[in-house]
Amino acid sequence: MQHSPNPHSADVFIKRLIAVGAVAAGLILLWHWRPETPTEPAPVRTVAARGDLAADEKSTIELFEKSRDSVVYITTASLVRDAWTRNVFSVPKGSGSGFIWDEAGHVVTNFHVIAGANEATVKLADGRDYKAALVGASQVHDIAVLKIGVGFKRPPPVPVGTSNDLKVGQKVFAIGNPFGLDWTLTSGIVSALDRSLGGQDGPAVEHLIQTDAAINPGNSGGPLLDSAGRLIGINTAIYSPSGASAGIGFAVPVDTVMRVVPELIKQGKYIRPALGIEIDQQMNERLAELTGIAGVAVLRVQPGSAADQAGLRGVEVTPGGVVPGDVIVAIDGKDVDSPQKLFARLDDRQVGDVVKVRLFNNGRTREVEVTLQPGN
Repeated sequence: MQHSPNPHSADVFIKRLIAVGAVAAGLILLWHWRPETPTEPAPVRTVAARGDLAADEKSTIELFEKSRDSVVYITTASLVRDAWTRNVFSVPKGSGSGFIWDEAGHVVTNFHVIAGANEATVKLADGRDYKAALVGASQVHDIAVLKIGVGFKRPPPVPVGTSNDLKVGQKVFAIGNPFGLDWTLTSGIVSALDRSLGGQDGPAVEHLIQTDAAINPGNSGGPLLDSAGRLIGINTAIYSPSGASAGIGFAVPVDTVMRVVPELIKQGKYIRPALGIEIDQQMNERLAELTGIAGVAVLRVQPGSAADQAGLRGVEVTPGGVVPGDVIVAIDGKDVDSPQKLFARLDDRQVGDVVKVRLFNNGRTREVEVTLQPGN
């Protein structure tokens, strides 16, 4: 079967050929075109005088320059054994921040920065690297202490401030290594105080400072400073579904750091003050639902403990049934509505301190004094 030529197809082909030729001709003319007269040179712009920096800019610059050398960059690694060769090799694990605590070379950081790692390397602001040894750690406070051997040009310890007098709205500054971008300064304000965080993968961390200073992964363990350049907290976490800063960051207050770090340096662990009782989280929640009483139910009193000497009573099993024990409802006049809150109230004190414990039992309330003992 034969097809007759389509005149429309030929027309389209000719039109396209003409269009291509026109474009090519235009490009040739443009290539060979030259202005008849030379163009005048562009005018040179004058640089405007900057003038003095604002007072707050000067103070921020001074704060960073004074504090930078006290901040360190921490990288961690895990030791892995090859299943076939049985050789052991080091695999990078993560990174974070820290700061110089004293002249002895102690470095403070977060517990979660070094958790699960076998090695840690501390990099100073001048570029020197040191292998670090773990001195001690407290998971419940998210604090760890490392030590490096700096023989000369020891970096200065960060000045220590206080956190019990912080006010919402005052300026704060964070220095750290977010996303590996070393020695980064961010600023903001104290957004809230006495926050608690965690409790799912580990114990809840209490008394946290909330700030809107940008804190990102890698900032953990770095210092949170006040406008005088004093340490007021350790940057520890962010609250963000994406894992990036969303204007809600948290820091462990320096008053907690001052209580925990010396104990870690002295004995490698932090011994929490305790009453000498046993409690159960699930039983406590169930009892609160049944009775409507907000407190901590005492499951058992350890024989000879501080609680035993003060007369606290746990649950008793009798032939007639189970007799509920005491419910702790306050410590030193401050309400206690959960085991986490109880631990936080006790953690504000030291072993040997005497606390007033308010108890509820069988419709009656009484108050006893308990001398805190070392916990487990």
